[in-house]
Amino acid sequence: MRALANAFFLAAAYLRYHSGRSLVLVLVAALILFVPFAAQILLTGAETRLTARADATPLLLGRRGSALDLTMAALYFADERPQPVPMSEVETIWESGLGAPIPLHAAFETNGFRIVGTSLDYFEFRGSTLSEGRMLAVLGEAVIGADVAEALDKSVGDTVISSPENLFDLDGVYPLEMAIVGVLAKTNTPDDAAVFVDIKTAWVISGIGHGHEDVGPVAAAGREEGREESEPSGADGAEVVAPAAIRHFQRITPETIDSFHFHGDSGSYPATAVIVAPYDKRSETILLGRYLDPDLSVQMVRPPEVMQRLVERIFRIKALLDAVTLIVGAAAFAALGLATFLSWRLRAREVQTAVKIGARPWMIATLFSAETVLVIAAAGIAATGGVLVVASHADAWVDGLLALGA
Repeated sequence: MRALANAFFLAAAYLRYHSGRSLVLVLVAALILFVPFAAQILLTGAETRLTARADATPLLLGRRGSALDLTMAALYFADERPQPVPMSEVETIWESGLGAPIPLHAAFETNGFRIVGTSLDYFEFRGSTLSEGRMLAVLGEAVIGADVAEALDKSVGDTVISSPENLFDLDGVYPLEMAIVGVLAKTNTPDDAAVFVDIKTAWVISGIGHGHEDVGPVAAAGREEGREESEPSGADGAEVVAPAAIRHFQRITPETIDSFHFHGDSGSYPATAVIVAPYDKRSETILLGRYLDPDLSVQMVRPPEVMQRLVERIFRIKALLDAVTLIVGAAAFAALGLATFLSWRLRAREVQTAVKIGARPWMIATLFSAETVLVIAAAGIAATGGVLVVASHADAWVDGLLALGA
């Protein structure tokens, strides 16, 4: 036992003396051990995240096309832009008496975060709670997710401005300034990175609805100061003026909210998708059956099935990655073994000296084995530390990866 302790003492001293080479061996071995476990943790976390939100959404109604694009856009607020579904379909669901429809309009952004137009039923459906402020009440208000509040350093009383769809909006549809009235509690879901508004507010952003700011006559003194420009208007010959510095966004205020109105048939207003919460299993089956006809312009999908197919694809790819990782790991271990063997060969003179002073072959083998054990043990500790870090941050990292993928 004492001889074994001495062997480990000498092995540790040797590794410290050759610290650079020892560190490289430890890092290489640690990476070989770390990568498979870290990848498994992240993939498992991604599967849980993807399937959990889908499992909590029974049915999804949208324009016929890619079920995956529809699901990703409606559940994860991804960049996919499926063709909109008319709001008349929402009324159809209500009139069926088979479920409660929750419309979603997720076509715009603010500071890189998705603006989601919906109804108050959405927050009840998701079980959302507020960390501060209140829920939406009138046109032009916004409730932001926890990640949005943190990233933009925003809270109740601040404002956010929607980003324009393009830089050359010939229709004169300007971004909308929205007052933040609430901040949602963190849920570790895509809701954390979303800005929620009433769906009518989203229609205002899209240009379907708009208001008019008061523009009235002014005295000539104002014109002389160069602060305003004017032009004749009205039967009374009064001059109508507008500020020289025109705001490049709309703002809904208590004074202007009554002037906001919408054009066209309300049944044709767009929604990205409609979450449908059937009242029971029978209602769910009937609803699915009503949208089976491929000639219909809309489709009803079950998000759990859509995401399960996606997960199965991911794990088929994962099997290939596992095989590649195994091959690369075996090659890396072989290279590591070769490096260790060559190191022993380079120490042939050292071994001869040890034999001359009385060291037996088993003692030399024990010394080399102790060095190998210490390197692998150090690599295992480093790999375990890395895996624990990944495990503790897996939720946030998975959310970030899903956001990038979105």
